[in-house]
This record gives sequence, C-alpha cells and structure tokens, in this order.
Amino acid sequence: MLLVPCPHCGPRNSADLRYVGESVSRPDAESATPEHWRRYLYTRSNPAGWLRETWYCRLGCRRFFTVERHTASNQFRTPVVPGDKPEAKA
Repeated sequence: MLLVPCPHCGPRNSADLRYVGESVSRPDAESATPEHWRRYLYTRSNPAGWLRETWYCRLGCRRFFTVERHTASNQFRTPVVPGDKPEAKA
C-alpha cells in the first residue's frame, strides 16, 4: 500500500487516488511547433530520483494536487497546494 499525502484530506491510500502523471508545463499554443507538442504529449523523463507528479483525489476531496515522489523509494515531499508559491530550496 502506498500512502499519498493529499494536501486537503491528509494521507490517502493510492487506491483512493488517480495517478495523472508527471507534471510538465503545457507549451504555448501560439508558438509551439509540432515537435514541442510531441514532447509534451509523449516524452517523460522517468528518473530514478525525485519527480513532480499530479494526482487526483477521486474518493476524497475530488481535487487535483501536485506532489514530489522519489521513484526509487516512494518517499513523498510535502504536497503543493494550488495557488501556493513553492518554497525556495537551499
């Protein structure tokens, strides 16, 4: 069982959530080339380390949230609540 820290509901079983995927920024629709869209839609980094992910709390608050997860150890960092500014890392 993987406990995912929902910023609104608290720790939830991953079965209560939906994994949306790696958080990537969407390209500008006005200036993006087909190559930019291809990378946005199909290419993911898949590192063995920290990765920003988006999850959906489908059986709790029904909100999307972003969290950092270490892909090798499944440790989570504090989730980012939408609208909050990320803290500066030392």
